This record gives sequence, structure tokens and C-alpha cells, in this order.
Amino acid sequence: MIEHIQATSILNPTGGFLATYTHSLNAYQGCAFGKNSCPYCYVRAMPIQRFSGKAWGEWVKAKVNAADLLEHELESAKRKGNFGRLRIFMSTATDPYQGAEAKLKITQRLLEVFRASGEFGYLVVQTRSPLIERDIDLLKELGPRVAVSLTIETNRDELRKLITPTSPSIERRLSTLERLTRAGLKVQAAISPLLPCDAETFADLIATRTSRAVVDTLIDGDGAGGRRSTELGMPELLRSLGYGDWMRPGAHLPVLEALKQRMGVENVGFSQEGFNLF
Repeated sequence: MIEHIQATSILNPTGGFLATYTHSLNAYQGCAFGKNSCPYCYVRAMPIQRFSGKAWGEWVKAKVNAADLLEHELESAKRKGNFGRLRIFMSTATDPYQGAEAKLKITQRLLEVFRASGEFGYLVVQTRSPLIERDIDLLKELGPRVAVSLTIETNRDELRKLITPTSPSIERRLSTLERLTRAGLKVQAAISPLLPCDAETFADLIATRTSRAVVDTLIDGDGAGGRRSTELGMPELLRSLGYGDWMRPGAHLPVLEALKQRMGVENVGFSQEGFNLF
């Protein structure tokens, strides 16, 4: 279900996990990847979902006036002298390239506003969707002001089908990662949250397609030291799939080290620090 709404603002001050960013930008509320996908998503545990009255994954609110709001708020930042210091993360609580975007093109219009606005600070686009390929030319026009962070949680597509069955395949996302890199964009693979994988194989797949990666875990990345992941039932789900020890401290280290060996220590980040240094 997609509801069109009129938002009152689009750039929201941020902090906490994303402390080096000045604002978050979410063109949508909710998610339509399906109620059985992404059981680890921390937004499931947030008030916006608890009070929605609908199952997570089955509702989306599209901020149809997002581009107009962004244009107004960027002009305001110019007047206040903050324009060049803007550091924006899109998106923190929804995917800017989820299915509704193919028709509504709200994210595309936001990028067009950024392109027309001048030398704003910096924009990071976070997605798991190959739909971002549609906007490669537009992203290229933003030059060094934009970077793309593409989520790939594991190299095992059979596991992806069990945990995030409605998300794009691993092969498809790897192809998108490579295409974004070849287009000359600044790109990182966001292995977030890291799911059970084959460390050496996974590192090879990432390192041959991009020059930077960040690794996050169900404990470090849920914003509550693993409490949200536990409340969402991830320990039980992983045990049912034969990975009962995956949430133990240090389970991520083989992947992290394999990536560092292939990509260089300076090009591999971890959790909060990794996302903030991108």
C-alpha cells in the first residue's frame, strides 16, 4: 500500500550513529520489500512502525512534495551560510530506491534539485537496490559531492533467499556495485549487517568490484548494542538456520581482515566509524 503524503520538512538534523552528518533525508516512510524480508531491520522496532497499524514491509508513505521542500531548505541553508557544510545521508530509515521509486521518481527529483543547487557539501546515497543504475548519469553530474553506499550482506544467495527473500539477488547487487564503480562514482560496499558468509570468497567478490567497504554487525550496528536485534528475534532465526554462534563477539573479524588484506586497511571501515568516515 502506497500513500501519498505532504511532508512538512525533508532535511532532518542527525547525530548519534551518524554523528559526522548534519542531516538525514528520507523520501519515503516505511518499506515495501515485504513483511518477510529484512527481519533484522532496526526500523521495525521504532515508533514509526509500532504505531503504523500495519505489518512492516507492507506500507509506504511517499513524500510527494520532497523535491520542493529540499529546494526550499537548501536555499535557506545558503542564506544562513551553512550550505557548503551540509553533509547529508539518504536514507536512514527507508530505501530511497525501493519499488515505489520506479514509478514515483521522488529520489530522482531530489538528485536533480541537488544538481541544480550548486556546491553544497556532501551527499551519501544508501541503498540495496539496482534501481540506482537508472540515475548513474545524474549521480555522475554531482561529481565529488556524492557517494553511493550499496548494501550486500553475504555472498550466499541461498541464505539471502531465506532471510531477505524479496531483496535483490547477491549477483545482481554485485553487478550494480561494479557498474557504479566503472562509472567513476565514489562507491562503497556496505556489508551491513554482515550475515553468515564465506569470508575469503566474499572479500574477493567485493574487492574486485569496488575500492572501499564498511562492515557492520547485528550487535554493533543496531544502535542498541544488539538489544534491538535480539528483540527482533535474530538469535532465534540464526539458530534455526544453523548459525547459532553468528552473533557472538568477533564473528565478523575474518571478513574484516580478508577485506583489509585485499583493499588496504585505510579502505575498510567498521560500523559507526566506518560509515562516518565515508
